Amino acid sequence: MIEVEICANSRQSAANALAGGARRIELCSRLDVGGLTPSPADIDYCVRTLRLRTHVLVRPREGDFCYTPPEVDQIIQQVEQCRQLGAHAVVIGFLTPQGDIDVALTRKLVQLAAPMEVTFHRAFDEIKVDPLAALEAVIGCGCHRILTSGCCPDAEQGIPTLRQLVRQAAGRITILAGAGITPANAARIVSQTGVAEIHGSCKAVLPDGTIQTDTETVKQLIKSISQ
Repeated sequence: MIEVEICANSRQSAANALAGGARRIELCSRLDVGGLTPSPADIDYCVRTLRLRTHVLVRPREGDFCYTPPEVDQIIQQVEQCRQLGAHAVVIGFLTPQGDIDVALTRKLVQLAAPMEVTFHRAFDEIKVDPLAALEAVIGCGCHRILTSGCCPDAEQGIPTLRQLVRQAAGRITILAGAGITPANAARIVSQTGVAEIHGSCKAVLPDGTIQTDTETVKQLIKSISQ
């Protein structure tokens, strides 16, 4: 059974994901800049009203994944708030200026987040070291999963590396394939990589320019890997 996570950037997107059959979301804001931390009110709504399994992106600003001490303090506060609000997981990612996994900071946040799960997000795809070595670093930090496109622009192009990551992870951490996953390619990505989880945005752009999760695309995505 493949688990599907839908990226939702608002309450309406989360509701649309639920209507499409999703049971788990990655909740964020500002998809136009790659996603930022959502509001506490939106987290509460998704957890308590929609009763979705809610994984919350914790990213205080756009740009790189090397954070200053004040930004780290902000991240810590946001993680603590997620726990208080009943979020099921937080989604984080920290790199060193050299492009390696920031092990010390990641390990610290994993400990602070408990008992929530921790996903290391697509900062992983911006590493400047061997992905398999980075995988071991993230495992050593205690993270529960890695959201990755296999260090490629999208998961379809990253199939060979995703396959390697799944093989080397050997059940020690979950590889969550994401970026460019659609109803047309999801089944192929799953079958050729062995991933147990996929992440899709299933987004549509409304006439006013708003990005929103599309219910019908969510339904199609789930159906495509259920056949």
